[in-house]
Amino acid sequence: MLTKSGPDEVQDFLTDASYIRDGYADRVVLPETTAEVAQVLAAANQEKTPVTVSGAGTGTVGGRVAHGGVVLATDRLNHIKSVEHERQGGGIAVVEAGVILSDLQRAVDREGLFYPPDPTERGCFLGGTVATNASGARTFKYGPTRNYVRRLKVVLASGEVLELRRGGLRADDAGRIEIPLSSGKVIEAELPGYVMPATRKNASGYFVAPGMDVLDLFIGSEGTLGVIVEVELQLLVKPEGLLSGVVFFAAQSDVLAFVADARSQSLQTRKARQDGSLDARALEYFDTQSLGFLRQKYPSIPETAVAAVFFEQETGPTNEDQELSVWMDLLERHHALADSWFASNEQDQARLREFRHQLPVLMNEWFSHYKQRKVSTDMAVPDDQFAGLFKFYEETLRSSELRYTIFGHIGDNHVHVNILPRNEAEGARARELYVQFLKYAARVGGTLSAEHGVGKLKRDYLRLFYSDAHLREMAALKCAFDPNGILGRGNIFSEELISG
Repeated sequence: MLTKSGPDEVQDFLTDASYIRDGYADRVVLPETTAEVAQVLAAANQEKTPVTVSGAGTGTVGGRVAHGGVVLATDRLNHIKSVEHERQGGGIAVVEAGVILSDLQRAVDREGLFYPPDPTERGCFLGGTVATNASGARTFKYGPTRNYVRRLKVVLASGEVLELRRGGLRADDAGRIEIPLSSGKVIEAELPGYVMPATRKNASGYFVAPGMDVLDLFIGSEGTLGVIVEVELQLLVKPEGLLSGVVFFAAQSDVLAFVADARSQSLQTRKARQDGSLDARALEYFDTQSLGFLRQKYPSIPETAVAAVFFEQETGPTNEDQELSVWMDLLERHHALADSWFASNEQDQARLREFRHQLPVLMNEWFSHYKQRKVSTDMAVPDDQFAGLFKFYEETLRSSELRYTIFGHIGDNHVHVNILPRNEAEGARARELYVQFLKYAARVGGTLSAEHGVGKLKRDYLRLFYSDAHLREMAALKCAFDPNGILGRGNIFSEELISG
């Protein structure tokens, strides 16, 4: 097991995309086996030394920014153990926590299989995607990472190894859980009493549901309950074909009407299980300011375009023409510009996906240039509240005189507002607006984070969405698994809430 303690060596594991720069740690350990992870945690637990799990560093909320103690980096837990087909179709992959998502996706693609979760940063580690219940553009059709996790191997703070298989262990009707350990001990805990928000995506605090599978407690727990070392994932059959496009609009009212129509038709198609109908697997939005940034690299974006939507739909050999016709009718009805872009072969589709992924890259370059902390929303709201939230975003930002972009997963009522401050004064104003947006989302039953998690950056805002009693219940649940509070210290909860 490799250990790093030099200042420069440690520094490489103390930052992520949150731009929090005050991390520090005594050392970084890079275990190569589950046994070595267990060894590190058992020793740290004995000494009550904080342990922060470090993945690929692609997170945006400071989850791996340690404030003391040991950093446990999963880089060397990087083996794809198996990819196998199932007789009834689809398959199973068994991977270690440090496997890069794009490497897994290529491996399963070679087998004619498909792993749907697709967060924007495909260089992330699989363990991190499970720890944050990651989602992405295809979540509109397929849902988040949670839907594909069949088994987890987790090392607890004590160093004990826990294996959980979906369907193997559930909470009782009163919300109590009991987990027997190989040592003979039993973890006993009670689930918090809150009800999950009625949003399509949620990555804010612990997942709870009546009679829930205990496996789901660890998915989205952000490294605060245990260290995920191995994951068994459900794979699907690779779609036969794909139609995708970036469609441009000259009027904001047209693009919003188009999205509402495409979304409604897609949900109806799934409900009725109709072939040959419109069924988007991705609906992604780009506002006027987003297109302004993207024109730096894509000068062919029409000058008259004020907004765009990226879409994808899977096709089969017998219905591709019919599905294309349905999309063309929809685009004509909502006055999409004629010089929109479409792709049906893999090379052109890769170009469109690259277009979709370029905007976050350009945003990060902006923040790096102006040396300002990122101010970016990640809220989602229930279906019937999105139009109001979107209008509130636009009206507030338009009058702020700040630079901004609005883009993202509009099919899931989840767009990202990136406010782009150029100096400290603008940064302070941006953070004021961010709090206004949070309060609006909380008021209409939304979630603090739809996909990025809470980490350290957003933990103080949880109080807008959960009562003090519910936060204490979450903290008590953590303490049942980690009595000394060594794991992910500062993530989700303040240290005072855990120690108190």
